[in-house]
Amino acid sequence: MFEKLFLLVKNNAGEAVMNNPAIAEKHREAVLNDASSSIIEVLKGQVEGGKLRDLVKYFQFTGIFENPLITSAVNKFANKLNNFYGIDSKDAMEVSKKLIPPVMQEMIKQSKGEQNKEFALSAIISKLNGNIGDISLLLNQLKIA
Repeated sequence: MFEKLFLLVKNNAGEAVMNNPAIAEKHREAVLNDASSSIIEVLKGQVEGGKLRDLVKYFQFTGIFENPLITSAVNKFANKLNNFYGIDSKDAMEVSKKLIPPVMQEMIKQSKGEQNKEFALSAIISKLNGNIGDISLLLNQLKIA
């Protein structure tokens, strides 16, 4: 799943990262890794923080662009750009807003598709919690609630 997410980030990184003069060419690959890790950290934080229901809702309702998960991932990535790459806050936020929301929306879209099992919600949560136990029963209960 993590490799697939990195590829999703890379495929959406054109204008925001790859063609952006604010990001040094030598840092672009690392920036893509940080974008991926920002998304993973936010999703993992939901699981570890006991907010599994919110995570399930996020994946159920694809039209939620002003979702706190997206906002958290955008802010986390912008902070990394500012702190680790010296990109000023305004530019870092602009890059983050161009990259993170489309990636997360694509992730949701792919989670609903039959062809991509790596982004199925149960697979994502399983990876985030370290593959500890089968959580499909719990997920089914949360989807109903």
